[in-house]
Amino acid sequence: MKRNILLMSLLAILIALSPAAQAQQKVFRIGIIGLDTSHVTAFTKFINDPAKNNGCKVVAGYPGGSPDIHDSASRVEKFTEELRDKYGVEIVGSIEELCQKVDGVLLESVDGRPHLAQAKPVIAAKKPLFIDKPIAGNLADVLEIFRLANENTVPCWSSSSLRYAPAIVEMKETDTVGQVLGCDVFSPCSLEEHHPDLYWYGVHGVEMLFTVMGTGCETVRRVQTKDCEFVVGIWKGGRVGTYRGIRTGKSAYGVTILGTKAIVQSDKYGGYEPLVDEIIKFFKTGKVPVPQEETIEIFAFMSAADESKVKGGAAVSIPEIIEKAKMRQ
Repeated sequence: MKRNILLMSLLAILIALSPAAQAQQKVFRIGIIGLDTSHVTAFTKFINDPAKNNGCKVVAGYPGGSPDIHDSASRVEKFTEELRDKYGVEIVGSIEELCQKVDGVLLESVDGRPHLAQAKPVIAAKKPLFIDKPIAGNLADVLEIFRLANENTVPCWSSSSLRYAPAIVEMKETDTVGQVLGCDVFSPCSLEEHHPDLYWYGVHGVEMLFTVMGTGCETVRRVQTKDCEFVVGIWKGGRVGTYRGIRTGKSAYGVTILGTKAIVQSDKYGGYEPLVDEIIKFFKTGKVPVPQEETIEIFAFMSAADESKVKGGAAVSIPEIIEKAKMRQ
């Protein structure tokens, strides 16, 4: 009997020490930069939920914060305390220290302006990186982040959670709509003085637009009033996509997709979880789910919208906007 117990104990130890078992037990450690948005606690709650057993865990955070943006300065202490006290996340004093403790990074700072500076040490440390919206505070910084990531072979991407709205996911996974001929989207569009107008909140709706239409937008025209933004993009081949930004009245997210087989309308929002699912897959596989070319064009579209406003609604070329931004890098 004793001999059998000893053999069973040795067998259990060997199984636990096997490469397969060790790989299964290894947790992918995630660090968060910028603890000034509700995304950090919402994402951590989902990622660290033991019931989900997703193999990832948020273990460290760097507070950051922008003193000249109220939505950052007034919230960083609250979310820092919640991460530390409720979820047991270690709070560190620098991005470099954070990178030493983690396998991948979520850059969550609500202010897009410091994103390039915050991304540099992460890329230098060769850590896979997800950057929440807006990926940067201007198009030149967007291009530079991707240039550095490519140069250092670091997987890097950005996305709004609205990319994974149910109607858009269904359109992508089925042939219900057929070929997409056009798309109209709407979303809330509050402004923030330190960012190009649509970067702050309009990015959600523009992300939906490009998720449906894809790349290939050639020109942008914009009309602005006190309570509304209306932007028209012309895609290669003459397809038209529009974005309406809402600042008064009922506020919601919605999309109308016009296809060869059907017209689909939806105002359903899938929440954060579909995006976090994609982030977890990204960290596990190293595969980027959103091409950088599409993200660059999203931010070029919004930058072109600003230039069109200055020009009284005249058409502005997307390729020209990108070339101008490259000269500013």
